[in-house]
Amino acid sequence: MPPTQAESVIKNIIREIGQECAAHGEIASETVVAFMVKAVVLDPSNGFNMDRTLIKNDVQKLVKLCVARLLDSKNPSLDTIKMQVYFDMNYTTREDFLEEHHRVLESRLSAFSREITDSRACTREELENLYRKIVSYVLLRSGLGSPTDITIVREATAALQSVFPQAEMGTFLTLNKKDKERQLKELTMIVTGIRLFNRDCGKGGEGIDDLPSILHEAIPTTTQHIDAQLQIAQDQAFSYTAILEKVTKNPLLTKDLEPYMLKEALYNIRQYEIFLQTVLSDIITCAQEVEMMIKQLAAQLEQLKLIVKSKTAVPTSQVFPIFIALASLWMSFQDETVLISVLSNLTTNLELFLGTHELLFPEKVIQDLLDDVIVKSDMVRIKEHMEERVHLPDFRKMEWLFPETTANFDKLLIQYRGFCGYTFASTDGLLLPGNPAIGILKHKEKYYTFNTRDAACSFAENPEHYINLIKEKAKKNAELIQLLELHQQFETLIPYAQMRDVDKHYIKPIMKCENSTQTDTHLLPPTTVRSYEWNEWELRRKAIKLANLRQKITHSVQTDLSHMRRDNSSQVYPLKDVSTQSKREGSSRVPRPQIFIAGLRGGQSQTTHGVKVNLTRAVDET
Repeated sequence: MPPTQAESVIKNIIREIGQECAAHGEIASETVVAFMVKAVVLDPSNGFNMDRTLIKNDVQKLVKLCVARLLDSKNPSLDTIKMQVYFDMNYTTREDFLEEHHRVLESRLSAFSREITDSRACTREELENLYRKIVSYVLLRSGLGSPTDITIVREATAALQSVFPQAEMGTFLTLNKKDKERQLKELTMIVTGIRLFNRDCGKGGEGIDDLPSILHEAIPTTTQHIDAQLQIAQDQAFSYTAILEKVTKNPLLTKDLEPYMLKEALYNIRQYEIFLQTVLSDIITCAQEVEMMIKQLAAQLEQLKLIVKSKTAVPTSQVFPIFIALASLWMSFQDETVLISVLSNLTTNLELFLGTHELLFPEKVIQDLLDDVIVKSDMVRIKEHMEERVHLPDFRKMEWLFPETTANFDKLLIQYRGFCGYTFASTDGLLLPGNPAIGILKHKEKYYTFNTRDAACSFAENPEHYINLIKEKAKKNAELIQLLELHQQFETLIPYAQMRDVDKHYIKPIMKCENSTQTDTHLLPPTTVRSYEWNEWELRRKAIKLANLRQKITHSVQTDLSHMRRDNSSQVYPLKDVSTQSKREGSSRVPRPQIFIAGLRGGQSQTTHGVKVNLTRAVDET
């Protein structure tokens, strides 16, 4: 089935289940329904094949099972799933919440800011109207009073005029949009700092709540309320655990306690306890931040008083940075106030998912079940086996971590939220806290703790067997996937709040070991610089040579073979043999000159007389 078609089918199933629940008077969100669909499909007892396409009968069966589970109001598992979905949809980390809070504030003021930056005021009346809008923007952005209160508006206007007179509106209008927005934010910070300083001096501060005092009272109150709820939840969890231990030792009581769904109730209260601890940790962080900011606020105000004293004029370069720092601190107080309010509301709403405990386990029923049973807290269980330790020689192939041999021992990410995996697998779902002092088992880059040494030894003999048992148990109770953080085995059910942390590397332990090192004489291989010259005259000679080269001219010659890096070719026409024929052959010849000299040999007389004889034939005789 194509992904788009499969997605459409799933949406139709979720929509049908939601409509069925609504028809029975139960309103279920799409997120809860989607989670329930996945939980029903994962449960092997329901007989759904994950590798086969759902047919019509499968869809009808799936809808029926999901509706039945969603309408079971006396099932702690349903409350746990709803609690997990609600917490996942409404809780974010401190950094993400503050980032989103600032983004929402910016989006709410964007229209008002655009109205100011896009203004083309010309007349005096338009400029005055624009100035009033700037005052309102400063009040809205700072959150210090209502822009409809005339007293607050006058005070803010006076503070703004001291740093940004109305006569400078012309200069403001000539700026580009980005500069206008930047100046509006800067003016807001300065005006806020001035008003806070005036409030501290007793000369103003109308409409400004004393946030440090409010937080100083609200944080302890919220912490006490969460501590009280956490104590009640832990007492319930300890009681349920003690009863389940009693049942484990006496299997005959299993049928009597089956209608109570005691394990599902334990999972519900343990999940509630974990969420409360998460919220409490954030509130403690808020308390630390507020305490630090109160000290910084007092220091900034004291420094400002020393600078101003009774002077009539103070350089802006000295006071403006302090005003801006004051405003920034106050906005941090506002952020902490909103965060405390959100966490407090979140805690209150989590209590709505504990209704099944009063229905299934009234006070009288709990007391009857706790007859002859000693209720132990998690700390008592840990202290009972504090002296027990795993013997390393018994497990040479397994890696065990101990506090004295591991640097970041307390920061390791323990599997199953620190509960003992062996006890959970061997007792079909009992949650007992693991004791890291016994030893942390490292298996396939994951870390496991156990409540006793025997449990650790049994688990170490065959870890994969118990890991698979826990996975199968989680398929039957889908709420265990988030409770025990089994997201890697069931990646499709990872909460959104933890989706971004899936790919992050877990903290690895730093083991102590004995090592020895030897420092080499020459750490780096020897290098020889061929261009180095120690003789300055040689350097001078090279310099003169380079200087002379600057005056030379370089010539280049190109041959036929190198011309454009290609072969040249030309086409010619070969010569032809040509002959002509005449009527007769004829030739002409000039007679050769034949001249002789006679009488050179001499004669009777002593004087020689040469006679020149011309024997050349005439031309016409040839």
